[in-house]
Amino acid sequence: MLTLKTRLLFLFLLITCYAQSQTTDAFLPGDPLPDAPELAARGTYGVGVRTLKLTHKAQVDVLRTKDGKSPVYDRPLTLEVWYPARIPAGKAQRVTYEEVLGRANDPKRPLVPFSFTGRALRDAEPDAGGGAYPLVIVSHGYPGSRFLLTYLTENLASKGYVVVAIDHTESTYRDLGGFPSTLLNRPLDDLFVLDELTRLSAKTSSHFLAGLANTDKTALIGYSMGGYGVLNVAGAGFSAQAAKFFGQLTGGSTALQTRTMAAPDYKASQDPRIKAVVAFAPWGMERGVWDAEGLAGLKLPTMFVAGSKDDVSGYEKGIKAIYDGAVNADRYLLTYINARHNVAPNPPPAAALKPGHFDDYQHFSEPAWNERRINNINQHFVTAFLGIHLKGMDYAKYLALPENSDAESWTGFKPRTSVGLEMRHAKP
Repeated sequence: MLTLKTRLLFLFLLITCYAQSQTTDAFLPGDPLPDAPELAARGTYGVGVRTLKLTHKAQVDVLRTKDGKSPVYDRPLTLEVWYPARIPAGKAQRVTYEEVLGRANDPKRPLVPFSFTGRALRDAEPDAGGGAYPLVIVSHGYPGSRFLLTYLTENLASKGYVVVAIDHTESTYRDLGGFPSTLLNRPLDDLFVLDELTRLSAKTSSHFLAGLANTDKTALIGYSMGGYGVLNVAGAGFSAQAAKFFGQLTGGSTALQTRTMAAPDYKASQDPRIKAVVAFAPWGMERGVWDAEGLAGLKLPTMFVAGSKDDVSGYEKGIKAIYDGAVNADRYLLTYINARHNVAPNPPPAAALKPGHFDDYQHFSEPAWNERRINNINQHFVTAFLGIHLKGMDYAKYLALPENSDAESWTGFKPRTSVGLEMRHAKP
């Protein structure tokens, strides 16, 4: 027989657990905290989401290179597309994303399925009332997935963008393969997806994207190895040292040479449809992936986002060195002081908070920062940057800031909240 005290304690625990579950469900990745900067708020469009399957035919299968020769394969790509949508009356913008913790082929970190909720409606009718919307292509880290930045993808779709996030084959949690595949395929995947979205969004297409995306106004967003890839697509050709490093990893493959600054066809691959780039913690500079000539090839408006203590991509000799070397680009560098590498992902999912998942938790977390706070700040600045370059919006005041946020309150931030940040800006 339970005592009254025990019953009351049990009831209290039940109420507490219920309240916590309700709070967790109500506050989803990307929702604005009370101190979120101005442009972090969602836009006026409803958000739909759909999954697409594509195949990039006859690609170099660098993971099966032997004696310097590589077979070819049909490379599958899964995309998640968020877009402005019409939300029927009485329908909630809720979607369940299915994801995993762990790493494929690593017995020490087995795959653990989990799900989390987002603010979008699966298969909603597109909102064609806004005409064709600018396109944003999002590229995750190594490993990662198309769901790694849903706080940002959903937010941008609500502001009138078609946003496409790529599952880079052999680079996701579920199918993690050798690093050379990531080194070679990141820029190739990005360009292929841009071409496919152009085809699918043509007005004569029978696809749901017909007339919905304006790929002549495209931005690329990449995180870590995704940042490596989008910078190369945007004009930062790889160095001869990068091609040599790639050959050593693969047993003699020369496939990466086509993406070097010296390659005859590289400059011709620069795509005029791409208008702007956002690179979160791009990897590669400390490994000699770019030299001065390669960085000078970056001429598109670019926003870099970094942590001053990044121990994966490096800061002074890594991301900041890329920013300094991109002398022909109108560029920004947003720095989170004392942050490490994880300045882009969603907050750690609930599954990563359980005992035994410290490595998975560290994959998302920042020791000195609140990840939801980082998410809101990213939403604010990416909205301003893409609004200027893809939509011609008058958002310049949000980027014309004192370098040190501690010295003077930044425009768009609530009083006493613009702390621990730096914003650099340089023009060609």
